[in-house]
Amino acid sequence: VDRRLWVMSVAFLAFYVTSVAFSLPIATLLTISAGFLFGQALGMVLVVAGATAGATLIFLAARTAFGDALRRRAGPWLGRMEAGFRENAFFYLVVLRLVPLFPFVVVNLVPAALGMPVRTYVLATLIGIVPGSFVFTSVGAGLGSVFDAGGEFSAKGVLTPQVIVALLGLACLALIPVVYK
Repeated sequence: VDRRLWVMSVAFLAFYVTSVAFSLPIATLLTISAGFLFGQALGMVLVVAGATAGATLIFLAARTAFGDALRRRAGPWLGRMEAGFRENAFFYLVVLRLVPLFPFVVVNLVPAALGMPVRTYVLATLIGIVPGSFVFTSVGAGLGSVFDAGGEFSAKGVLTPQVIVALLGLACLALIPVVYK
C-alpha cells in the first residue's frame, strides 16, 4: 500500500464494490481493513464510494431482467418497508442505512422494487452509510496506529485514544436501534 497507493486504492475499491454488489457478508471486515490499510480519511472515502457504488449496482440490477429474482430474494421484507418508502423515501432510506433493522441486501432491493428514483437512492445511501463507515474505519486506523508506533497487538497496546474513540462510536451505533424503537 505504501509503495503503490493509487493502484491498491483502485484494487480495494473494485473489490469492495464487487463484494457489495454480490452481497458478500464481509463489509465490516473490509471497512475495518480500509482504515487499517489506508488510514481514516482515504479509507472512509474508499468505503463510502465502494458501498454506494455496489449498492447502486444491485439497485439497478433489480430494475432490469434480474428484477423478479431479486424481488423474490427480498421476500416478506418488501411489504414491511413499502409504507415507509411511500411516505418519504429519502429519509426512510437514510434511517434504514443508519439503523440496521433490515439486512443490507434487502435495503438495496426494496427501493428498486418500489420505484425509487436512482438519484434519490444514491444520495440517501451515501448519507446513510457515512456514520458507520467513519466508526469502522476509525477502528482500523486505530489498530494501524498501534502497529505504526511499533506496539504489539495486546489489550493494553491496542487501547490508544483513537481506538477508544472508535469503540465509543461503535457503542453509539449499537444503541441507535434501541433509541429508534
